[in-house]
Amino acid sequence: METTQELSKRIDAALLSMDEKRKRFQEMETRRYEEWKQRLVSLGEAFDNFRPLVETRMELLAKKFGDRLTVTPTLTQSTRELVLDFQSDVARISLRFQGTTDADVRKLIINYDLTIIPILMQFDSHAEIEMPLDAIDVKAVTRWTDERILSFVKTYVALHENQYYLHDQMVTDPVSGTTFPKLAAGANLERDGRKYYFVSEATRREFEKKTAVGAM
Repeated sequence: METTQELSKRIDAALLSMDEKRKRFQEMETRRYEEWKQRLVSLGEAFDNFRPLVETRMELLAKKFGDRLTVTPTLTQSTRELVLDFQSDVARISLRFQGTTDADVRKLIINYDLTIIPILMQFDSHAEIEMPLDAIDVKAVTRWTDERILSFVKTYVALHENQYYLHDQMVTDPVSGTTFPKLAAGANLERDGRKYYFVSEATRREFEKKTAVGAM
């Protein structure tokens, strides 16, 4: 009768090989998971470091626009994004900086998104910068953020000079006969239920003087 000893050894070897492969797999996946968790911690630290940088600039931008009658900036903050909303007379504008990463959490990615409704002109609505988590260039991120904010300001200015946006905002100074956007008015006056716009205080005073003489 043939012995099964050799067969037993081969079965044991196959099972041992399977167990070793399983163990190596578990060790590798555990190590990968621990490394992933560490990268996640590094990502959180990167967000914490860059958040004040972007937040300070967004607050500066809101302050610069804060004294303008045509804009009411509102800064919304969360863990990974900063949103600045502008309620303009000619459009609804939203500026957002958002921090994110790739699927394997190896990169820091910062997105810039600009939304303007209605869309009546071309503008840069999106941009992003990315860099390895283990080689973050703070100066590069700072320069990029500043450039994006300047790009937004230029877009904002262009929007408020664009004829399509200003079509329903055009008024005429009753004294000088000059036609211009409401937001460029140097003065205004309400009389008899109607609002008049003037290029300057001088034409407003002239209008009051003439209408006062006419009323006498």
